[in-house]
Amino acid sequence: MAAPEPEALDTARSRAKDKSPWNWLLFIPIVVPLIPALFNADSPRLFGFPRFYWLQLAWILLGVGTTTLVYQMTKKRGDR
Repeated sequence: MAAPEPEALDTARSRAKDKSPWNWLLFIPIVVPLIPALFNADSPRLFGFPRFYWLQLAWILLGVGTTTLVYQMTKKRGDR
């Protein structure tokens, strides 16, 4: 087995030590869908779908948007 290149190790270490406060935003798409009060009703309906179903799609968009924001704010300027 070949040893990893030193440059790859430095990149992995710098990412592991990323202590950016932006990373805390990643808890939003984890915690918000766990709030039962958000699902505890049938209305309002959106295009005939009960709240539970369209909120599931909204959580996907929330997760993608939050992850994209955190990635853009924490990436190094030299990375492409």
